Amino acid sequence: MAQQYYSIDQVAELLDLHVRTVRGYVRDGRLKATRIGKQYRITREDLEAFTGGSAPAPSPAAPRAEMSGIVQIDGIDRDAASRLANTLIAGVNIPRADARLHVQTVYDEQRAALKVVILGDLEDTAELLKVIKALIGPST
Repeated sequence: MAQQYYSIDQVAELLDLHVRTVRGYVRDGRLKATRIGKQYRITREDLEAFTGGSAPAPSPAAPRAEMSGIVQIDGIDRDAASRLANTLIAGVNIPRADARLHVQTVYDEQRAALKVVILGDLEDTAELLKVIKALIGPST
């Protein structure tokens, strides 16, 4: 029978714990894990030993669509770009249980252009694009 391995994220979801808590258990040696590359994997047996019972079966993953894209805003000065970037990042960093939206910004001084890199689910990304459009105003 093939060995079943769980990621840190899967163990956190199965045990209804925060990912950082599970990582702490691994670092402290309370939860045995094997490092594969830059990630840890936990065997079903080690998870069962940690919980003192049988490990719950992972729920099947529901289909999920994500989007990645780059929005380039031309003709924007450094101060306006900084304000826009701070507003977007602050809005994305609002704590939510289902947060799956990441934003990074890069300003090109020579071209007076701001690039906004967006990674996230379709609904949150669409809302963020609406916010960007509202903040930069109508295009000409």
